[in-house]
Amino acid sequence: MNTPTPLELENLRWIIITSDNADEVFKKLEEQGIDPVLWGLTDKDFELLAKNFARIRNQLVVTNKLLDKYKEYYEPKTDEK
Repeated sequence: MNTPTPLELENLRWIIITSDNADEVFKKLEEQGIDPVLWGLTDKDFELLAKNFARIRNQLVVTNKLLDKYKEYYEPKTDEK
């Protein structure tokens, strides 16, 4: 049994907007024909997001190890002579 292929995710562009650069960022986006829309996180919420992704990665490691054990059990290697 082949292992699943890794996900190919789309590249995102993160833009950090602060009270100091908000006007400049909005102006540049509008010049590029991009309609600026904000999805905001506080610094604390961003930290929680990072922790959640770390938990997801850790769970994937555990799940992959479990799948490897199932594979060992159900698909034992045979000695080729």
